[in-house]
Amino acid sequence: MLIKLGHSPDPDDAFMFWAIAAGAIDTRGFRFEQVLQDIQSLNEWALEGRLEVTAISLHAYPFVQDRYALLPHGASIGSGYGPILVAREPLAFEQLGSAEIVVPGRMTTAFLTLRLALGDFAHRELPFDHILDEVSSGRADVGLVIHEGQLTFEEAGLHKVLDLGEWWLLETGLPLPLGVNVARRDLGDRLPDLSAVLLDSIQAGLANRREAMRYAMRFGRGIDVKTADRFVEMYVNELTCDYGDEGRRAVAELLGRGDAIGAFPEPVRLDYIS
Repeated sequence: MLIKLGHSPDPDDAFMFWAIAAGAIDTRGFRFEQVLQDIQSLNEWALEGRLEVTAISLHAYPFVQDRYALLPHGASIGSGYGPILVAREPLAFEQLGSAEIVVPGRMTTAFLTLRLALGDFAHRELPFDHILDEVSSGRADVGLVIHEGQLTFEEAGLHKVLDLGEWWLLETGLPLPLGVNVARRDLGDRLPDLSAVLLDSIQAGLANRREAMRYAMRFGRGIDVKTADRFVEMYVNELTCDYGDEGRRAVAELLGRGDAIGAFPEPVRLDYIS
């Protein structure tokens, strides 16, 4: 069975699927085609059910929950760190309400979390890899950065205004779940085997870190090895192998708060593949 597997062209996602690309695990009769796209595109594709397995923003899950179920692993969850608001000069939290903020997509979890922190705010969408330049050039007041921009914004001469992972931890005491992996429900009774293969891939990467990191560096977008390794360490961790009770509470809390502000078209139904 051919499985089109969508993920972002980032070191952390690539790290998780090194073992599949390298043929290092038993794929239990599945063939995989890895499809690399930015997260906003993957969110939009999931609305159409285009891929059998895909990474999406947690924010996008309620929009695709009829087509997809959550895999119990593969999530990008950070405790005390997450997407960062940056500006050319230090700003107080109270000043953000009057600033235009460039965001990496309205379906990203970063955008939802920022709504929870600020309420409604003026914003404009841009591809995530254009945001640092948009702010440093003066074309935007504030930018919401994700992926490796969380680690490299200072190199662009920018200041951290707010770390949403820190804000969320202080607000809830929970880690911030950002990206999740989902599988299409119409795979039926093959879903448990497919889930097991994907978990094997994550665990194989962790067990063979040097080889997996060499592969992941192909997707580093110019960042150095030290930065890429730090980024992978942030988002491929014990909660990536299994949400656990804490991770599932964090998912429920974030989506519950989103539900309360009318962020989703219908009530959220959390459904994990067992």
